[in-house]
Amino acid sequence: MKEKSIGLIELSSVAAGFEVADTMLKAGNVRLLLARSICSGKYMVLIGGDSAAVEAAVEAGAVAANGCLIDSFTIANVHPEVITALGRTTSAEPDGALGILESFNVATLLQAADAAAKAAAVTLLEIRLAMALGGKAFCTMTGDVGSVQSAVAAGRRLIADAGVLVNAVVISRPHPDVYREVI
Repeated sequence: MKEKSIGLIELSSVAAGFEVADTMLKAGNVRLLLARSICSGKYMVLIGGDSAAVEAAVEAGAVAANGCLIDSFTIANVHPEVITALGRTTSAEPDGALGILESFNVATLLQAADAAAKAAAVTLLEIRLAMALGGKAFCTMTGDVGSVQSAVAAGRRLIADAGVLVNAVVISRPHPDVYREVI
């Protein structure tokens, strides 16, 4: 299944997370992209599929959360780079500048990564969500300097508007050792 949309639910309870994941998967023809406990004792469920199925599954999951819902969202027509970066198992080749977006929460970072990928011709290298980050999330991207600056600016605006910006950086010519740490 090629994901056209993604949906996420973040919960304050691990137990509720399992129940919500089950409810979401039964609510529509969606695929489980990620379901796990995250820092601060929370749980996240990320699904993909066509827009209508994802929206129905997120709505059903929000109802099943029974007071444990922290946040939920859907992104219709998600940029394919977001899905690739989430599941990256092989490294992408760095191509010029390095951009980093960092957010205090998972949901906003995913939305910012999508906005960045749609704003300019960049390759998302990785999206890291809340594991060993104290609940924060970040993504890295590469491309020519102008594209990375545009992409980071688009993502930065979205994160800042939500009030959860940690930092946003563009390194125009990163040292090769820095890239080795990224990929």
